[in-house]
Amino acid sequence: MLVAAAVMPVSSWGWGQKGHDVTAYIAERHLTPATAAAVDSIFDGRSLVYWANWLDNASHTPEYAYSKTWHYRNIDADQTYESMPKNPQGDVVDAIRYNIGVLGDPANNDAAAKALALKMLVHCVGDMHQPLHMGRKTDLGGNRVKVKYFGRDTNLHSIWDGSLIESAHKWGYSEWGDQIDRLPEEQQVLLLSGNVDDWAKGTYDIAKDAYKEIPEGYNVGYNDVARWAPVIEDQLLRGGLRLAHILNSIYDPNYANAKPLTEF
Repeated sequence: MLVAAAVMPVSSWGWGQKGHDVTAYIAERHLTPATAAAVDSIFDGRSLVYWANWLDNASHTPEYAYSKTWHYRNIDADQTYESMPKNPQGDVVDAIRYNIGVLGDPANNDAAAKALALKMLVHCVGDMHQPLHMGRKTDLGGNRVKVKYFGRDTNLHSIWDGSLIESAHKWGYSEWGDQIDRLPEEQQVLLLSGNVDDWAKGTYDIAKDAYKEIPEGYNVGYNDVARWAPVIEDQLLRGGLRLAHILNSIYDPNYANAKPLTEF
């Protein structure tokens, strides 16, 4: 019964709800007071966590259909991050940079546009840290790679979205944050170095390992949960810390680690 509960079907969207909530919650823990006040004003009192999963639903509506490709960036097996032709409709890296630009534009006083950009940014930063959102176009980011999860038919993308997370720990998002957000300050700073492309490439490196170690037809079991749980923890923490870093750089002129927005 415990195994069955651990492997119930989950959403095929990035990280599933739990992963996005964890990323947003960790980011909230690292906002400076000035940034937290700005976010509170933009969202009219609601939190990053409240909006963390909004884009998964919104992208399927006519109004926001343009953002369907903003959840991922594909790199095929015979390509590199640099050589893979870009999606003309945009990808998750483009989306992050675009929404940073909207939020950081001092000439833009459109409150609705700022709120939309923040909703999108919090979600896209989470998606970029889910390895299969940097997966191959040929198999739709692992959605066509059929595997088993404790004997249940599923696909590679789906187990990364939620199955592995739920099997690793039966925690709520705040418990996840409390348990994994314990990195010393000097190590946190190291995770903030580089730009959005550097962060995406790091996720892509994990995706390559996932494809190699969980091939078509593989039956994922306890050893695999133990293997990948620390990787997921690291990715959720990276996503949260980097989202906070972006927002602090936008909204707090006294933020110690601030960088020019054009360098993201």
